[in-house]
Amino acid sequence: MPYSAIRKLAPHADEARKKGIHVFHLNIGQPDIETPVEIFEAIAQYREKVLSYGPSGGLLDLRVAIVEYYRCLGFDLDIDNIWITTGGSEAIIFAMMTVCDPGDEIIVFEPFYTNYNGFAVMSGVKLVPITTSVDQGFHLPGKEVIEKAITARTRAILINTPNNPTGMVLTEEEMFVINSLCKKHGLFLLSDEVYREFVYDGQHQVSALSLPDIREQVIGMDSISKRFSACGARVGAIISHNKTIMDRILKFGQARLCPPTLEQIGAIAAYKNINKYIRPMIDEYEKRRDILFKGLQSIPGIVCHKPEGAFYTVARLPVKDTDRFCKWLLTDFQCDKKTVMLAPANGFYATPGKGRDEVRIAYVLKEPDLREAIEVLKTALKTYSE
Repeated sequence: MPYSAIRKLAPHADEARKKGIHVFHLNIGQPDIETPVEIFEAIAQYREKVLSYGPSGGLLDLRVAIVEYYRCLGFDLDIDNIWITTGGSEAIIFAMMTVCDPGDEIIVFEPFYTNYNGFAVMSGVKLVPITTSVDQGFHLPGKEVIEKAITARTRAILINTPNNPTGMVLTEEEMFVINSLCKKHGLFLLSDEVYREFVYDGQHQVSALSLPDIREQVIGMDSISKRFSACGARVGAIISHNKTIMDRILKFGQARLCPPTLEQIGAIAAYKNINKYIRPMIDEYEKRRDILFKGLQSIPGIVCHKPEGAFYTVARLPVKDTDRFCKWLLTDFQCDKKTVMLAPANGFYATPGKGRDEVRIAYVLKEPDLREAIEVLKTALKTYSE
């Protein structure tokens, strides 16, 4: 079981803080935007005398609220197409375990969300990586490259759009290629759409749920963590039109009993107030995206692309080993009692040796802190010697 590339340096950050050093956290996608107050109010008003087990598939009112959310986006879903999970993480694990036997394969495009590695280990699944590059904005290679990776053990393709860690958003053409491959080879499409709303420059996300040719092969995975700045609530959802798949997934849900009740109560209130919060949040992240990209472009030796969505980017740094560099930032560097924490990107790859000169940066800080963090990073790169 691998350590998380996002959290493995946390002890060094703790030690830096003990020394009085302020750490700018650019390593983790923990938004600083306030969680909707309606979530807390709904939980505070919960008056049941016993906090009992809930339904394994989630509270009916939350499933209804999520159906309404999807219908407003134009998707024809019903409550039978949705189960509630303990975070988006559990949705991904359940999907992997449902479509794969131990030793089966899932194609994934790297760099990818680092915890896919851990989820695959937990599920007994082999991830088959197809590498993308910062030089092409982390967009997909040609259809023939993807098709070569398909074997007799391939059961699914896993996508994440908008993408964590790269900020890439799959185009309509790329989604068409994936659609055609899944249709041709009878593969499931596992679509992680946690960052659905976070798309910039007037573009839009093409959801796998909109692909009619493979309607029964699509499994969507979602969460309230980013959409409502509620990462600690641990409320996600798994979505599919495939009744057999949903029946199998419910067995996993029953084995873990039920998702958390109080957080589901909060999530119901959040979805009822989504239009109040989502547009200002997107505008704020787009502004931060522009600040970060401009700042990184001003640092000699950094290679990066302008993120199209989510709130991350992967940048190539002018260092040989970002594991060592990121640790050094926390143990041996400070600029006016300040430093930055980054996530080494090698943990976002499955191919050994890939990403050693790259980092993931999460632009989840308010504008003044983000600007200052960029300047601290610039100073650090001038100071660092390998």
